[in-house]
This record gives sequence, C-alpha cells and structure tokens, in this order.
Amino acid sequence: MKYMLLIYGAEDAWTEEERRDCMEESTRLCHEMNEKKKFLGASPLYPVTTATSVRVREGKRLVTDGPFAETSEQLGGYYLLDVEHLDEAIAYASRIPGAKKGTVEIRPIIELDNLPEVAKT
Repeated sequence: MKYMLLIYGAEDAWTEEERRDCMEESTRLCHEMNEKKKFLGASPLYPVTTATSVRVREGKRLVTDGPFAETSEQLGGYYLLDVEHLDEAIAYASRIPGAKKGTVEIRPIIELDNLPEVAKT
C-alpha cells in the first residue's frame, strides 16, 4: 500500500546545524528504504514564504502569496512509501528526523488504476 508521510513543524525550530544533520539522517533513511524497495520519493519544501495558493470560486481564480491556513506548524516536506501495512509506515514515520520537533501525518494514497485514456493530438 502506498502512503504519503507529510512532515509538519515550525520553520524556526531548527538551527542550521540541526537542519544539516536532519538532511543527512533523512538521506540515510531514504537510501535504506530504497534498498528495501519501499521508497518512492521524498523532498523538503522551500519555506512557507515562497508558497502560492490558488482558489477558484464561482469560476474566478484567486492567487495569493503564502499558505492556505495560518498555523504555527507548516508543511515542510514529504515522503512517499510503498509498504505492506500502516504499522510499517508508522515505523518509518517515527524515524523521520522531523518527527522529533514536529508531526508526521500518514495518509494512504488512493490508487487510480482505471483512468480514461487521453487522446493524443
């Protein structure tokens, strides 16, 4: 089953040294999961100040700077895994460095197997 692990935390919670250590630990974890054929992707996100939000209301597009919600914790990155069950996803989530200072939300992915073919032009 595929799971998206969403990493939330306060952007100012990490020192530069902690952030560097976090990236090294995360990279080792990604390599380990890849060797076990569990890893599909992962990436940190740029700071929330670089975000752009798009909403469409009554057919009109509204584009604004910043995230959708005002919260103390922001989405900072993700992992995409293919594991046997939720317990395995929880085990990996607990090893993500961001879980030490924030939250890792685990969401199962709905696989869209029977999408209609798109006509090629």
